[in-house]
Amino acid sequence: MKMLTAEITKLLDKLYNLRGEDSVILSKMEKEKEAATETKERTTEEKVKLQEKIESLTEEERVLGEEGEKLLTALSHIKTDDFKIVLEKLKIDFNPDRLSEDVSQLLPKTIDRVKDETNKAKDELVKVESEMNSAIATIEELAIRKDEALENQARLNEYFELALNGNINITRDSITSLLEKFDFNEDERREAAKLMMFPEDALYDYEEKIKNNVLSGKSISEVLAEAKENIVEEVKETKSPKDELISLLTELGFDYLDFTSNDLEKVLANYNENDLRKNVLYAQSKDLKLDLFIDNVELLYDKEFEEKVNKLIEVGKEPFDIYLNPNILIKYNKNDLDNTINKLINSGLDPKKVPLIAY
Repeated sequence: MKMLTAEITKLLDKLYNLRGEDSVILSKMEKEKEAATETKERTTEEKVKLQEKIESLTEEERVLGEEGEKLLTALSHIKTDDFKIVLEKLKIDFNPDRLSEDVSQLLPKTIDRVKDETNKAKDELVKVESEMNSAIATIEELAIRKDEALENQARLNEYFELALNGNINITRDSITSLLEKFDFNEDERREAAKLMMFPEDALYDYEEKIKNNVLSGKSISEVLAEAKENIVEEVKETKSPKDELISLLTELGFDYLDFTSNDLEKVLANYNENDLRKNVLYAQSKDLKLDLFIDNVELLYDKEFEEKVNKLIEVGKEPFDIYLNPNILIKYNKNDLDNTINKLINSGLDPKKVPLIAY
């Protein structure tokens, strides 16, 4: 007759856990289902927001085009001389030609930016739908797996009841085949089969200790709770770097759905919370719109962002000029920007009057 060794006790702890409602397998499935359900709910909400955003941007593009054309047509029929005296007396600086030129220059750029936002939102929608569909498929798969796990559990309990009653008539292959579905290794399957086929070797002793609540100096509920906690710890989700980044962006006033997954990955590869926070807060202090960063994510982690913007403001550039020409901040590092400005000055040009697009 075998003794109830520590090794056999550990194996029976594992087997008995699988027999109950708090089975580590069922607990793990429940955790996976909760995670998939949360993902499904989150992505369903994101999908609705993205669809609304795409619809809004599409309408914005249409209105911009229509109103822009109307404005240009109206301006083309206005002659300053027709209002010369009233404009002079009221000291109003109204130049329809200059205004028309500004609209002609800014309108196409603005429409292109809206189109880019729309395309980004559409790309993100495809990814969100894929993630949502994957979560739905996982939930459906888990339902099937749980039914199978419950069937396997019922068979395992049946085998144990037969063994404990001394009436087991199940073959060793049947037992080992069942245990394989619980991911027991070959040695564990073989040993467990022996314990059920010859319960007097240790199984009766283990069962008696369970009933008397003295197994390993702990109650069976404590033993099984420890086994369950080990699995829960394995599947417990920790906050990922991406989640932390999204939380920071949200805190700073962004809608993270405005960024594509590739954009977020790019920021994560160069992520420094202090740099990102400093750049955004500085931009806000200069009245630079946040979508400057949405379309140019490199600026979120640019360590020289503040210095370069300051330099441009020093030479007379308005924040709106910088907002419309963000490539200048990406194209140059601080040293190269200084050199470019110095070259303009040495050539007798006023950096303030030279369009940023010409830098």
